[in-house]
Amino acid sequence: MGTAPGLGWPGLPGSPGRLHSGRSDSGSPGLGWPGGVHASGARRAGPPPAADDTQSSGAAPTPPGKGEGTVVMSGPPVEVSSDTPIARAARAAVVARSGGQAWPRPSSCRIITIANQKGGVGKTTTAVNLAACLAMNGARVLVVDLDPQGNASTAFDVDHHSGMSSIYDVLVDGQPLAGVVRQVGGFRQLYCAPATIDLAGAEIELVPLVARESRLARAVADYDVSNLDYILIDCPPSLGLLTVNALVAAPEVLIPIQCEYYALEGLEQLLRTVELVRSHLNLGLLISTILLTMYDGRTRLASQVADEVRGHFGELVLNSVIPRSVRLSEAPSYGQSVMTYDPGSSGALAYLEAAREMAARNTRTAGR
Repeated sequence: MGTAPGLGWPGLPGSPGRLHSGRSDSGSPGLGWPGGVHASGARRAGPPPAADDTQSSGAAPTPPGKGEGTVVMSGPPVEVSSDTPIARAARAAVVARSGGQAWPRPSSCRIITIANQKGGVGKTTTAVNLAACLAMNGARVLVVDLDPQGNASTAFDVDHHSGMSSIYDVLVDGQPLAGVVRQVGGFRQLYCAPATIDLAGAEIELVPLVARESRLARAVADYDVSNLDYILIDCPPSLGLLTVNALVAAPEVLIPIQCEYYALEGLEQLLRTVELVRSHLNLGLLISTILLTMYDGRTRLASQVADEVRGHFGELVLNSVIPRSVRLSEAPSYGQSVMTYDPGSSGALAYLEAAREMAARNTRTAGR
C-alpha cells in the first residue's frame, strides 16, 4: 500500500499521489479511524468480526438489545436523594391538595394585626398565605380585610363590590361582624370579612363618632371566637384610624419588613405608633412576630438588612425568610393564595415554614 506524498497517510495501491477514498483494513485515510465506521458513527457493511477477536481483546460482548456505542457501566446502584427541590415541591403539592398534619392550636383565639405603614412590603400577601397555610393544617382562621383596596378579598375570590355588606358597615354603621363574614372557597375552615372601596371614606366618617379608635375592637369582642384559632387583620399602608382600630382590637402585631433600606426608615414611626396605642388604648399590645419579606439573596443589601433586623429584634424574627417570587404576585390574579396556585414554589414553601413557626409559638404566646 502506498502513502500520500509528504503526509504519511495511506494511499490507494497503485496510485502513489492519490488519497485513499475507499475502505481499508488498516483505517480510514489520514485519520486513523477504523475503516468500517463512517465519520457519522454508523458502521459500514462488512464481514462480522471473528468470535475469538472479542474474547482475545478482553472486552465484554455487547449485551443483547444494546446498540453499538452504548457504554455499559457496572457497580453498585446510585441512591437518589429524596431531599431535592422537586421532591420538596411534590410533597408541598400533596399537602396543599389533601391537607397536612394538624399543627399545635392555641388554647384561645389569637388576634394578630399585620401592620406596616410602608406600602408594598407584603402585608396582604402575608395575611393571605399565612391564613391559607394555617387553615390547611387544621386551624380555623378568619381574615379581616381592613384595606380599602380589598386585595385580601380579591386573593380569596370573595365578592367585594361597592354597596355590599363589608367591614365598612361594621366600623361605621355598627353592624355585627358575623353578618359580613364569608367562607373562602376551597377551604373548610377559612373565612374572610371583605373590604369594599367604601372603606376609603371611613377615615373621615369615623372622626365624629364616639370611641372611633375602638370600633373594630367592640365588633370583635361581640363576635363568637370560640370556633376560631386565629384572626388576622390586614391593614392599609398608613397609620390612620383604620390601622389604629386594628392595633386596638388585637393584642399581637406582626410586622412584615421588606429587606431594603427604605423599610428600616419607616419602621421607627411604626414602633412609635405601637407604643402610643399601648400607652393609651391597648395595654396588652405587643409586637410578637417580625417576618422578613422580598428577600433577594443575590444582593448584599438584603443580607445586611436581615442581619440588622435580627440583631435588633432577636427572637421575634422568624427564621423563615420570604424570597422574591413571581408566583406570589401571580396567585391573586387567579383568585387564589400561592398555596393552591403553586404549592411547590419557593414562596409557598417559605410561607409554609413561617406558618409552622407561628403555630409552634402558640404555647409561648399563651403563657405571656
